[in-house]
Amino acid sequence: MAATRPKMQIEPAFQRIRAIAGPHTIADSTNVKLVWETKYYPTFFFPAEDVALDLMVGTDEVDHSPRKGDAQLYDLTIGDDVRTAAARVYHESPVEDLVGYVALRWGAMDTWYEEDEEMFVHARDPYTRIDILQSSRNIRVEIDGVTVADSNMPRVLLETRLPRRFYLPQTDVRMDLLTPSDLHTECPYKGIASYWNVTIDGTVHENVVWGYPFPTLESAGIAGYVAFWDEKLDVYVDGVLQGKPKTVFS
Repeated sequence: MAATRPKMQIEPAFQRIRAIAGPHTIADSTNVKLVWETKYYPTFFFPAEDVALDLMVGTDEVDHSPRKGDAQLYDLTIGDDVRTAAARVYHESPVEDLVGYVALRWGAMDTWYEEDEEMFVHARDPYTRIDILQSSRNIRVEIDGVTVADSNMPRVLLETRLPRRFYLPQTDVRMDLLTPSDLHTECPYKGIASYWNVTIDGTVHENVVWGYPFPTLESAGIAGYVAFWDEKLDVYVDGVLQGKPKTVFS
């Protein structure tokens, strides 16, 4: 007997979602569906009537999914900029809830908004939680035997499915050993991160410190604080050297 495919997780999104490309609002809807095409985060699906398909050109290409069926691909042209496969339109689907809905390719849009808050990387999973807890535990960070941070006022950031992170006030960090890096990364739940390199006795340790100068509202508690790569450095908690977590960042 063939295995039964698990039912696709689809839920309503109760917030207003907008997608902007160039000078155009490509989608603006309060009737969006969250569709978990991957187990890690959902994709926004918009009613076709809330998407500016008149700014796009339908192609003969389809995106096939064993569960969702075939979606027609649309290209978006803004001036001389052609953004291929900018939209997947489900005219038909074995998943009834997707018929007449459109999924926009995240990178084909310039800016995404959830209500009036900018979003980064991908749609936020409503089941991913950020907790920021004030702590009085002593956190000390060493690099090549040199103490670069020592704090009794850390903030512990707990994020679903990720290791804990200790964020430290910059006043408890040897900022004289740090130089700003050109690296910036984006997180859907925390915002845009800036990075620092640490120089110890002429050796440069690249991008081992980061912080969120202007975090999202849910992560406002770490504004002005910095974190260190536990995976790469020696971190002591109340005098006890911690094991280095095994993550994709190791």
